[in-house]
Order: sequence, then structure tokens, then C-alpha cells
Amino acid sequence: MMLIHQGSAPTPQADGWGSLPEDEKAKVFAAYKALNEIPGVTPGLGLQPPETATTVRVVNGATVMSDGPFVELKEAIAGYLNYEADDLDAAVEVAARIPAGVHGRRHRGAADRRVVARFAPLRIRCRPLTERSPDHARP
Repeated sequence: MMLIHQGSAPTPQADGWGSLPEDEKAKVFAAYKALNEIPGVTPGLGLQPPETATTVRVVNGATVMSDGPFVELKEAIAGYLNYEADDLDAAVEVAARIPAGVHGRRHRGAADRRVVARFAPLRIRCRPLTERSPDHARP
């Protein structure tokens, strides 16, 4: 799995995107298109900014939800993709093509390669937030 750390590299959802020259925007789109066409790559989805997060904790047996990015991270994760690599060299080669990492020196973006852990399947049922029970405190 490749976790994409966008840093301050402009994205179509960010203010700085509009000031990029059209050829730069085209290069970013072309680079992601090329990544998605690599055999073994399964595109992931982009993520909303950290300030849109909801953090869930269990404190003294009670579920507590809070708004905002309260999980400590050095850099926010902007998206991800999965890649079935034959070896580390192949994974590094793909990671080096992710636009956030290519612009990383100037914008502090990067790609973090992680091996997916294999666990027994876990079945979880989630209720919509509108059906939250009274014992779920929200600060």
C-alpha cells in the first residue's frame, strides 16, 4: 500500500491549484493516469483534509467522538493506492512516480510504502450516525 502525503503540493481541491500553469496541471493528471495503468496498481481514493476528520476513542468503556484531526501525524495522508509488487525495488519505482513525492522537495510531499498485514477477516456492523445511541457521548 502506498500512503500519499501531499505536503503543500497543490491539488485540484486546494487554492494553489488555480495558480499552476496548465501544462503543470496536465503533467499531474497524466502522471496519476500512468500510475493507474501500471499492472498491479489498484487506484485508491483521495481523502478530505484532516480538519474534516472525526476521531473515535473508547474512554473508560464509553465511546467518545470528537471533530478534527486528533490523531497525531507528522504529515496528513491525502490518499492511497494499492500495488502488488514483486519486490521492494518495484514498489520504490512506483512510489517515485507519485506526483506528490515528485514535487516533494519543494512541497514536502512523499509516498510511504507499507506492506499490508494479513489478519483473519473481521466483521463489523456500523449504524448510520443518525441512529447513534445515547451512550455515545460527543463533546
